[in-house]
Amino acid sequence: MAGQREIIQEVLPQAIAIRHDLHAHPELGYKEVRTSQIVQKRLADLGVSFERGLAGGTGVLGWLPATIDPNNAKTVALRADMDALPIVENTGVDYCSVNPGVMHACGHDGHTTILLTSAEVLSRQSERPNNVLFVFQPAEEGGAGGDRLCKEGALKGTIIGKPVDKIFGLHGFPGAEVGHVTVRNGPMLAAATEMEIRIQGKGSHAAYPHFGIDPIVVAAHIVTALQTIPSRTVNPLDSIVITIGKILAGVAHNVIPDTAFLHGTLRTLKTEVDDLAKRRIQEVVTGIASAMGATATVEFVGAYPVTFNDPGATDEFRSVAQRVLGSSFLHEEPHPSMGGEDFSFYGKEVPASFFFLGLRPRGQASYANLHAPDFNFNDDAIPTGVLLMTELALAK
Repeated sequence: MAGQREIIQEVLPQAIAIRHDLHAHPELGYKEVRTSQIVQKRLADLGVSFERGLAGGTGVLGWLPATIDPNNAKTVALRADMDALPIVENTGVDYCSVNPGVMHACGHDGHTTILLTSAEVLSRQSERPNNVLFVFQPAEEGGAGGDRLCKEGALKGTIIGKPVDKIFGLHGFPGAEVGHVTVRNGPMLAAATEMEIRIQGKGSHAAYPHFGIDPIVVAAHIVTALQTIPSRTVNPLDSIVITIGKILAGVAHNVIPDTAFLHGTLRTLKTEVDDLAKRRIQEVVTGIASAMGATATVEFVGAYPVTFNDPGATDEFRSVAQRVLGSSFLHEEPHPSMGGEDFSFYGKEVPASFFFLGLRPRGQASYANLHAPDFNFNDDAIPTGVLLMTELALAK
């Protein structure tokens, strides 16, 4: 163990440099061309075989075979996401995004760095009891890159390597301190579905609203009424979130437009709640629009399943974390997060476990939240992430 920790400390400066470079050059989902090239070059330099051009063009799978009884070795997959978000950065760091309006506000630069560094550490291990598949996936932020990789056979051994027996993933977590990790059995993150609502009214002069049908007023009523679904339709003990995050309507202050568009998200933890919520959303949207003389349509797109932690794989993670970190640094997540993750698609194919990696500096009460313009992955969390990923890959 000491040798492995020493390797991590040795390569840490290079890892931080990679992370800062990735942070400065963020790319949106399915456009991670530069990021993918960096991953490919690093794997090539390490002597790790790989396949590229996956999941729309930027996905990469790396393969490191077992050195101990390779014919009977199991295959462990480790996953990282590579895409950034359409947010204007406000961190003030000297490696700030050079791509206007795009930033690594969810820490995928840290995830990719941790997996690349894990590949380096594992490539320097002379005794590997397991095969390791490194999954560098595009488009986690709404693009379902994980789903595309699964459909292409990433875990089946048809692209590279052998069929995967289990998979592990991590996510930086501002709610926990550096050096600490959290996990839970069963639902870890919610099912997430995008909603696109189109309201058709009738345009007119703003001074003569009685000649038109104002879709903005209809939209306002719909936004408010949708919140009665969690509060008045769904059992209070069942978790559900309905959020409208984007409204598009109008071209001028004195014109009532023809149409309005609402874009939002539905988050649930149970299939029956998801089905109920979708039915009621349709009824509320179309009913309110009809009552106000307009028409409306609802489309549900980009659904992510619940990220479900397999008890066996998660117990294995607990065992590794207790051994290498100590039990005081491993915590049980009391409730699922209503965030969504396309790591969920891997769990539909093989036993999977997803854990949260603490990012909050020691002794600090709070840390910038995910998807915020001032968020920056904490470099101090890299060694813990690499240590856990490599130990999970080596666990017999």
